[in-house]
Amino acid sequence: MENCPLPVIELTAITKRYRSKASLFGRAGKPIVALQELSLEVCAGEIVGLVGESGSGKSTTGRLIVKLEEPDTGLIQLNGADTLKLKGKPLADFRRTVQMIFQDPYQSLNPHLSIYDTVAEPLIIHGLSDPAKLDQEVCETLGFAGLTPPEEFLNRYPHQLSGGQRQRVAIARAMILKPAFIVADEPTSMLDASISFQIFNLLLEVRRKMDVAILFITHSISAARYLCDRIAVIYRGHLMETGPADRVIDNPLHPYTKALIDAQPGFGETTAQRYDTLLTAERDPVSGEHCPFYSRCSLAVKETCAASAPLLKHAESDHLAACFYV
Repeated sequence: MENCPLPVIELTAITKRYRSKASLFGRAGKPIVALQELSLEVCAGEIVGLVGESGSGKSTTGRLIVKLEEPDTGLIQLNGADTLKLKGKPLADFRRTVQMIFQDPYQSLNPHLSIYDTVAEPLIIHGLSDPAKLDQEVCETLGFAGLTPPEEFLNRYPHQLSGGQRQRVAIARAMILKPAFIVADEPTSMLDASISFQIFNLLLEVRRKMDVAILFITHSISAARYLCDRIAVIYRGHLMETGPADRVIDNPLHPYTKALIDAQPGFGETTAQRYDTLLTAERDPVSGEHCPFYSRCSLAVKETCAASAPLLKHAESDHLAACFYV
C-alpha cells in the first residue's frame, strides 16, 4: 500500500504445516501445508480482505497473527517488532493491542458470563479498569456496538441473544481495549444478509472512530468489496493476487480471482461479464515446483505452469498477481 512506511502488521514468508492424523491401518500421512511463504501487510486505519474458499489458509493466517498458533518459519511483526519472541509484559501488551472477532460468537462467548462481565473482563484482566468508570465504559461500548439501550443487555447471557446481538457483544469485547489491530474471521458467515450488512457498517464505524487496522477474513469477495480498502486472494496457502479492492474486482488478473467472482450471486449481469471458462476438471497432481492453481486452471500451460511456481509480480502500480500469463 502506498504511503505506508511501517505497517501495523506485517507477515514475511510465513509457512505453517500440520501433521495429518494416523489412520487405523497405517502411519500419519504427509504434512499438510496450510500456508506457504505467505507475505502480507496491513497498514494503520486500513481494512484488508483476505479472500479464498474453505481450506485456503485464511483462518490459519488469523490465528497466527493473534498468537493462537506459531508459524513453522517466517516473521510476524507488530509495528516493526517481532511478535514471535514476545514474553512477559510485552506479550501482555500484544494481547491488548491485537484482538480477534471469531466466526461463531456463541462458541467464543462464555455462556456462564453475563454480557456485562463478558465486555468488562478484558479491562479487568489487563488491569485497565477503573471501578468508578467501569460501568460507564461497558455501557458506552455496548451502545456503540448497537446494543441499545445497553442497560437492558447487561444482565443477559449469550443464549438470550440473537446471533447478530451476540456478534455485537463480541465486537464490543474487542473494542473496549482500544486495540490497534483486529482480526475479523468471517464474522458474518452465520448471519443473514440484512444483519451482515449492519455488522459491516459497524466495522467501518469502528475503523473510523478508532483508526484501527482490520484483517477481514471472508469467502465472499462481494463482502470484501463493500468493506475493504485492499483485497488479498489466497489459494491453498499461497497468495494469488492483491491490490485495491475495486481494481481487483473490476479488473481481476488471476484465474482464481475470476473464479471467485463467478461464484458470487449477482456478480456479472450478462454472460460476457463471466469468466467460467477458466476452470477445468481437476488434473492429476504434479510433483515438484508448480503453480498452486495448475490443476484447476484451463489456461495453464504444462511446460510453464507445471515446471515452476510464479511469483507475485506487479501488473500495474500496487496491483499484483502470481500468474505467468497476467
